[in-house]
Amino acid sequence: MNPDLLVDNSRPTVAAPALRTKAELRAALEPARRQGLRIGLVPTMGYLHEGHLSLIVAARDECDLVVMSLFVNPTQFGPGEDLDRYPRDEERDLRLAAGAGADLVFAPPAEEVYAPDSSTAVEVTGSLISVLDGDAARRGPEHFRGVTTVVAKLFNLVGPDVAYFGQKDAQQAVVIRRMVRDLDFPVRVEVLPTVREPDGLAMSSRNAYLEPSDRERATALSRALAAAEREARAGSLADGLEAARAARAAAAIAPEYLEARDAETLDPVERFADRPVLVLVAARVGAARLIDNVLIHPDKSDT
Repeated sequence: MNPDLLVDNSRPTVAAPALRTKAELRAALEPARRQGLRIGLVPTMGYLHEGHLSLIVAARDECDLVVMSLFVNPTQFGPGEDLDRYPRDEERDLRLAAGAGADLVFAPPAEEVYAPDSSTAVEVTGSLISVLDGDAARRGPEHFRGVTTVVAKLFNLVGPDVAYFGQKDAQQAVVIRRMVRDLDFPVRVEVLPTVREPDGLAMSSRNAYLEPSDRERATALSRALAAAEREARAGSLADGLEAARAARAAAAIAPEYLEARDAETLDPVERFADRPVLVLVAARVGAARLIDNVLIHPDKSDT
């Protein structure tokens, strides 16, 4: 799909202003604060796709002023991860952000966000960050410490009324919601549905790493989740997970995890009760590590 499809062609085609410093950002936001305008924040690491743009569009519909951050956050990357090769195209991102409705883009260098002697972090402790991607054998809890620290900094800098995130990063959204609750940030966290390619593949900046043959194989992840949801609604959660494993195995993809978890606590679940369930998958396909999930509500399935 083409990200330009979500660009409002009635808006100016010039790129959104790129603010490099915290002082510039605060100065740009001051008039909106004085007027009591509703501010929306869309945090991103750039290399925008339709998923990002759908968040900007939603923010534009609800807010008077829309701020997008464009920052590849080094503290959420571990040793040997893809920080240096993470895809970047700032000029394109600024144009797409403006077309989708962003008023301001905060695109700072790392040294503007983190002082050389920075010694403070924000962390949600406990099981939320020690399972799934937070497992020490995977990305580890340090990944989410980096996420919550930079998001807390963005909340403090922007002071948004609403912050927009995508459901594809389901564990991240759960962790951020807990941080907001525990630290009493005056912001509403809005998590919007995953945007997918026509063949079902969840949109991700890391899809750029996929070779054509791997790109085709990667669609097995969304097929596995669709099978899980279909069989879970028709039978049981165990049947759904078994169907997901079969769909994944057919494409010769070995997942890092394929699990059913409570959608709020991330506790493991084996059957439906009265709470929504997340079925989450992560797998390495070629050069890309991909994640995806499906949210299943119990009112539409057997208990």
